[in-house]
Amino acid sequence: MKRPAPLLAPLLLLACAACHSTAPEAGNAANTAAAAVAAEPIPPSSFWLRANDGLTVRGTIYRADKPKAIILLFHQAGSSKDEYATIAPRLVKAGYSALAIDQRSGGALFGKNETAAVARQPASSVGRPEGLDYLDAKPDLQAAVDWARRENLPIILWGSSYSASLVFPVAAENVGPIKAVLAFSPGEYFADKHLVEDAAKKLTVPVFVTSAADPEEIAEAGKIAEAVPGGNATIYKPLDGVHGSSTLIAAKEPKGAEANWQAVLAFLKKVAP
Repeated sequence: MKRPAPLLAPLLLLACAACHSTAPEAGNAANTAAAAVAAEPIPPSSFWLRANDGLTVRGTIYRADKPKAIILLFHQAGSSKDEYATIAPRLVKAGYSALAIDQRSGGALFGKNETAAVARQPASSVGRPEGLDYLDAKPDLQAAVDWARRENLPIILWGSSYSASLVFPVAAENVGPIKAVLAFSPGEYFADKHLVEDAAKKLTVPVFVTSAADPEEIAEAGKIAEAVPGGNATIYKPLDGVHGSSTLIAAKEPKGAEANWQAVLAFLKKVAP
């Protein structure tokens, strides 16, 4: 009656083997699920900061999981933070956090400019020279820099058209925090026709300058880039390109956007790998 007892050992071994074979699979499934959650992009969120004259500046923050740098995105004339609605997510994918703001000099070219909507009327509407309302936006750029200092990351300035010009004096006045500058279609858009070039002469950080595929724009941008000392300027002349940061938007520049992106990403990889 005691002979069947040895059969218990194989059965117990099989049972234990089954336990050990299923446990790692459950663990792997949990790890895979956790990795999938970690890989989910952080959704952009609304943001605001205060300029030194008290104006509330609206923006959108795009955060990378482990950012290499924080890129401050400034729009062109008549535009808004939504100029970067397709650009900022690609920067995040490349490993950079980004803040796009609505400057007080702007409009609804890509979407509502929430800062301009509550700011005073543009300077040009009250009889002042048209270019001065661009300079009025400088405190907005400075407010973004002041905020970015607290992020404890390399700060990169990115400007489009008139803000591509404003980033030069802002960078020159913030030596140390600013690690690089990208300027898309800069020009001497202000009353002082040497303001941008003079600021460029003071920079000691890497600068990327590009423009539309237009001889006049290329020449204007090139003149500013050549003022940057020490060979720190990278001049990119696109085969196909449009004005400002729109040169990276396929809907605006279907032929050249991807090539232009590759030049930008190569520069970013060099200055903030």
